[in-house]
Amino acid sequence: MMEHLTTAAAGTARTAGAGPEDARLPPPGFALTAGTWREIVHLLGNLPMALIGFVYAVTVLSVGSALTVTVIGLPLLALGLAGSRQLGRLERARARTLLGVRVAEPTPIPVLVGGRRSRRLWLALKDPVGWRTMLYDLIRLPWGIFTFTTALVSLFVLWPVLPFVARGLTNVDRVLVRALLSPSEELERRIRELESDRGFVVDTAAADLRRIERDLHDGAQARLVALAMGLGLAKEKLLEDPDAAAVMVDEAHGEVKLALQELRDLARGIHPAVLTDRGLDAALSSVATRCTVPVKVTVELPARPAAAIEGIAYFTVSELLQNISKHSGARSAAVDVWRAEGRLLIQVWDDGRGGARLDGGTGMAGLADRLDAVDGLFVIDSPEGGPTTVTAELPWWDREGHRDRTGRSPVTRHP
Repeated sequence: MMEHLTTAAAGTARTAGAGPEDARLPPPGFALTAGTWREIVHLLGNLPMALIGFVYAVTVLSVGSALTVTVIGLPLLALGLAGSRQLGRLERARARTLLGVRVAEPTPIPVLVGGRRSRRLWLALKDPVGWRTMLYDLIRLPWGIFTFTTALVSLFVLWPVLPFVARGLTNVDRVLVRALLSPSEELERRIRELESDRGFVVDTAAADLRRIERDLHDGAQARLVALAMGLGLAKEKLLEDPDAAAVMVDEAHGEVKLALQELRDLARGIHPAVLTDRGLDAALSSVATRCTVPVKVTVELPARPAAAIEGIAYFTVSELLQNISKHSGARSAAVDVWRAEGRLLIQVWDDGRGGARLDGGTGMAGLADRLDAVDGLFVIDSPEGGPTTVTAELPWWDREGHRDRTGRSPVTRHP
């Protein structure tokens, strides 16, 4: 019944200096070219910059650590890490100007508007860019003394081979800058994804609110207004024409039933009570009964996931079953839900005509975007003529809000 599923992460990886590619350096020669002089200036500047960075790092770490027993210790350490970021910016600019090393600037620490002070402080204290710059400043002093001395002596004693010496020493500097002062490519990529996903989630929430408002205005609200008017007219006719008033009250009773049904449908579309009370198994079985084709539901979960993950799984299956009812022409369908390798997996299968695509106008693209916003995956296998297998993956979060970060591997579901 179910097809083989293989999840594969695809992406591109770049070098640690996640910026424009470094210009290719010309090979060193015996002549002192402009590039060689820039490298010599960089080596001579290593000692004063290393002294500044070392004194700053030792002062911040010693004073901040000593004062952690007071209320000013941790804020002082966070402020020191912010200053360390600025020293890193200066070193990147020096390497870019004198060594031709193109290193992208790291993403600034996000500003939490209205957030708690303790959370803002913790965000500053665990800043990886600040700590790596601090490490760079601590280990640079011996190297700065060595490069300054070697470059100065070579200017007077080893000047015929000075370009080769300068190139060898500055290559070590280039490695240090890329290793410790470059932003993490994976971290930066993840930040960009989360920013994009956050915008999508906000837009989706706004669209859902507009949909609910529109459904209330056009559906239940309009019926309740008509009901109020009908009851008002029935009240006026109650003494003059009791029979007509009875008919109007009977019509109002029918309007009440329709309004209640629309409100129940709307509430089910927001968050069904059966999902909250009994979990995915009962909720998906209820959804399956409304499908126009027979659906077999199998839910094999050791425990209930977090409410947010549970809700996304429910609405994903609900949307897919609606598509089966409207577009597939299937005679039977099946829903499988299980947990494997730290993921919540969902497969919806039908024996319909196939040909389902993300750009087919059936809401598949919206489902893929919703899952992508929570680090999920959405895969369609639907050849022309069928059958169709749609697989969705969601991260597993438990009810206490802890994520299972077990590694992922290919998962197979057999008929």
